Amino acid sequence: MRLGVAGTGHLGFHHARIGRSLADSVRIFDTDDRRMQEVSADLGIEAAPTLDDLIASVDALIVACTTVAHYEVVTRALDAGRHVLVEKPLASGVAQGREMVQLASRKGLVLAVGHVERFNPAITAAAGLIDGPLFVEGHRLAPFKPRGTDVSVVMDLMIHDIDLVLSFVRSPVIEIHASGIPVLSDKIDIASARLRFENGAVVNMTASRISAVPVRKLRFFQAGRYVSVDFAGKSVSALDLRGESIVPVPVEVRDADALTEEISDFLGACGSGAVPVVPGSDGLRALEVAEIISARMNESLRSTLEMLGGR
Repeated sequence: MRLGVAGTGHLGFHHARIGRSLADSVRIFDTDDRRMQEVSADLGIEAAPTLDDLIASVDALIVACTTVAHYEVVTRALDAGRHVLVEKPLASGVAQGREMVQLASRKGLVLAVGHVERFNPAITAAAGLIDGPLFVEGHRLAPFKPRGTDVSVVMDLMIHDIDLVLSFVRSPVIEIHASGIPVLSDKIDIASARLRFENGAVVNMTASRISAVPVRKLRFFQAGRYVSVDFAGKSVSALDLRGESIVPVPVEVRDADALTEEISDFLGACGSGAVPVVPGSDGLRALEVAEIISARMNESLRSTLEMLGGR
């Protein structure tokens, strides 16, 4: 399998680095020629002169450029008959994301989305214990980094937990409340959202990129069981109600690299025609919810600013 990587920033670098050991060959392209040449030299990987040249020379493409460029790069690759793994979020907006998913379907091509936390060994170890959660609490907090501030914290960080929650709570979302504010950038930097599902499940999520201490945790509460997943620590804590006693449930978490697992899954799907762990439809569903959360936050922020301005 000949693999291409479009975008050689932080994630693109690691996609190319890992891809060397999983694909027959790897080529890269970036509009930032200096960065592309640095990565080419560091990894010993050939740099393509243009995006079209890269697409023409590979069987599958990983898209790791800025979110605003996802639609153009992905659709060009799909039109050329190439399988695509695109970093999260799927696109800048739902309309573009839907077009991308529909195009891949018409072409009979794999479109996978880089929600890498689906491959975190902690969540894969906990998955068999999570069944019909009725309450979920999520915290995803990170120190401030300029990288990623081209989008709000919802699209940057919270969307990981949105995708994870939707993968376990198999029910339509019927109500969303959200609020957030910009602090260190011109986009929302800290956000809180509450989702209610048709089956009665409730999810509370907080995401921040201005935290002094990094935290990446989801806690699931269901009938007779509690499961806590620490994505950063790659650990799982679980408790069961047995009779009148609460007992710990041992969970073994295997040692694995999530990004390697993600790329391997993508390449496997390209070769076999199987559905990837995170297909485009899942990425679109997460984007739809994230877009509603963002709209609710903007409404709340405008209301707050208007109230303060009226004082």
